[in-house]
Amino acid sequence: MTPKNVLISKSRLAKRVRELAREIERDFRDKDLVVVAVLSGTVIFLADLIREMRIPLHLDFIGVSSYRSGTTSGKLRLNRDIRLSVKGRSVLIVEDILDTGKTLHHVIKVVRRLKPAEIKVCVLLNKSTRRTSPVEADYSGFYIPDKFVVGYGLDFAEQYRNLPHVAVLSKP
Repeated sequence: MTPKNVLISKSRLAKRVRELAREIERDFRDKDLVVVAVLSGTVIFLADLIREMRIPLHLDFIGVSSYRSGTTSGKLRLNRDIRLSVKGRSVLIVEDILDTGKTLHHVIKVVRRLKPAEIKVCVLLNKSTRRTSPVEADYSGFYIPDKFVVGYGLDFAEQYRNLPHVAVLSKP
């Protein structure tokens, strides 16, 4: 398997991340914001996004793994819990890709139990055609086709996260 076709270029990613940051700033201005990032594919997107944001925020992480190897989903497992208190605060969950929605649905349930004032979701990539769980994003970077993608933090068997763009993974 190799990444062949660039789906979203480095420059398109940078432009859209700046736009998302402005949208989020507008909605969370004057709120006590906690950004909760889903590890680990989100790290590159998250770093670029929060560097573009010009509002105060707190940052925490939640670790959920669903892919074991290959391109099929495995059983969900929480491997890092949120450490900051989010009770009564505004929470923005940041995720790399919203596919079936299974992982994000689980994360939202975990965060909701902590009694935040509100929860919103920001995803870099949205595959709306594959949704099986009742979850939607408040902010979506790009809507993409039903292809397995890598780069800009997304991986295949822990490879290709460091690509500066998003590419479709193809069989050689």
